[in-house]
Amino acid sequence: MDIWITSAVLLLTLYFLITEKISVDLTAIGIMVILVVTGILTPRETIAGFANPAVITVGAMFVVSKGMMRTGGVEFLGRRIIQIAGGNYKLALIIILLTVAVASGFINNTPVVILFIPVIMTMCCEFGLSPSKFLIPVSYASILAGTCTLIGTSTNIIISDLSVSQGYDGLSMFELSIIGVPLALVGILFIFFAAPKVLPSLANPICKLQDSGHRQYLAELRIPEKSSLIGRNPGNIFKKRYPSLSVIELVNKSHIYHPARDKMTIVAGDIILVKGSLNDLVDILHQEQVELPSSGKGLVLGAQKDAPIVVELIISPHSTVRGQQLLKTDLARDPDINIIAVKRSNLHMSERQIHDVRLQTGDILLIWCHDSKIESLRSETDYIVVEDVYEEIVHKRKAWWSIINFIGMVGTATLGIADIMTCSLTAAFLMIITGCLQMRDAYKALQGDVLLLIAGTIALGAAMQKSGTSQLYAETFLSFFAGFSPVIVLGAMILLTSISTQILSNNATAVLLLPIAISTALAIGVDPKPFIVGICFGASACFATPVGYQTNLMVYGPGGYRFMDYLKLGIPLNLFVVIASTLLIPIVWPFY
Repeated sequence: MDIWITSAVLLLTLYFLITEKISVDLTAIGIMVILVVTGILTPRETIAGFANPAVITVGAMFVVSKGMMRTGGVEFLGRRIIQIAGGNYKLALIIILLTVAVASGFINNTPVVILFIPVIMTMCCEFGLSPSKFLIPVSYASILAGTCTLIGTSTNIIISDLSVSQGYDGLSMFELSIIGVPLALVGILFIFFAAPKVLPSLANPICKLQDSGHRQYLAELRIPEKSSLIGRNPGNIFKKRYPSLSVIELVNKSHIYHPARDKMTIVAGDIILVKGSLNDLVDILHQEQVELPSSGKGLVLGAQKDAPIVVELIISPHSTVRGQQLLKTDLARDPDINIIAVKRSNLHMSERQIHDVRLQTGDILLIWCHDSKIESLRSETDYIVVEDVYEEIVHKRKAWWSIINFIGMVGTATLGIADIMTCSLTAAFLMIITGCLQMRDAYKALQGDVLLLIAGTIALGAAMQKSGTSQLYAETFLSFFAGFSPVIVLGAMILLTSISTQILSNNATAVLLLPIAISTALAIGVDPKPFIVGICFGASACFATPVGYQTNLMVYGPGGYRFMDYLKLGIPLNLFVVIASTLLIPIVWPFY
């Protein structure tokens, strides 16, 4: 009876994961509810997945990856690619593919692809290239490279921990690299030559929408007593380090000077009117060179309690502050709110100083305040709070901390000083404590639906093992390959995993099929290790459909693709990975 119930739960799980009639996290909760209510698993066994090292490790890696993105190291690399490529399509493609591959080997590949989508779209606009020639290759390169290391994809981490829970050795940091790197290199070489021929050349939909003046704010900055800017020419003080910042005016006591026309030097107490981007404005406020005229407190986006946050306030159509001078509003008088800059779309501000600006509908105020203050601002009808702007801030000054932290995590895990869960959890803690990431960012980085799905499918895998369902499926599977060599059985298992991962998430596929793979190996009297590794490669061989992997789905819209575009490149790649891994795995991990 338990086998029938477990099989029914498995079928329902497959149905809901494929059709997405309900969300994946709700599906995961449903799995656990049914298994505990029917008595197949005890309450402790049902929730054991939440204490599984795989869930903790994957969650910590989400935080580490977010920290790497937040400090701008990968983004800087992306911008350098645009400069090096110089509009040469083939050079740009190979550099991007190799860069994405290297990054995806060590950082969760999903945020890497998220980061490179706007980089590619911008590059294609600048040089008149088609993004549809780049985006699917980027997704495929990230997937191929993800199989090269233990931390390249969350699937490998899950399989390693489940292998340990079944009584077998886990995977070391670079164990999969032995065949993962050659497969990735050959796959990337195939993509490089095949993509230009089989992928469509479509127009870039965002080029016409780009606005070079977007996110350019007007701000006033005061020169403090010990500033290194004192004695310098205001016309070129920011050109080297903050290229987006341009000095419009300099106010010395009651006199206003124009740097392009008037020859003078900066003295303490001067106020300079600048126009620039969000990141440059926030970054310069972290230094001791300038400060906000209205604030005596410095801006420190660290890990402290009630940490500061930068947001935009849009003046609403029915706001009571319309027509008022900014200086006379309650907002300017509030000691807990610090006004950084102001932006007015498509209109010139005639006022000489920011606080003299008479507010209009649609004006945007860039402010910083403590997290606790946001709730009261949300309740105001005068302003529309836009918190998304905070996500654009890159903490460049913390880049070295995040890089050292990341190298330390990889190094300690590789040398076996500590297990990957300990290393990743420590790295996540250090990302926050060193200010590379705020707690609010860390919570947002945790993909709750993914973690719940892992916990739920671990419970289902435990039920399949306990009820004998996986044993039954293994015997049924073997009946189709009776008398065949272990290599053929291994190839069939990898192919089954690859087919399953086209319609399910690779994590769910790995958790569901790993117990069957181990049972199959034991039934034919061979070492389960080749089958465990085979599941790793089969679960990541998900190139043939846009829903096979989340990065495939991410590039679907921006690239303007159709379903057939994935089949043209994806099916050959799928077959290559399945056949090559079938032949190479037994050489590195023998059956006997």
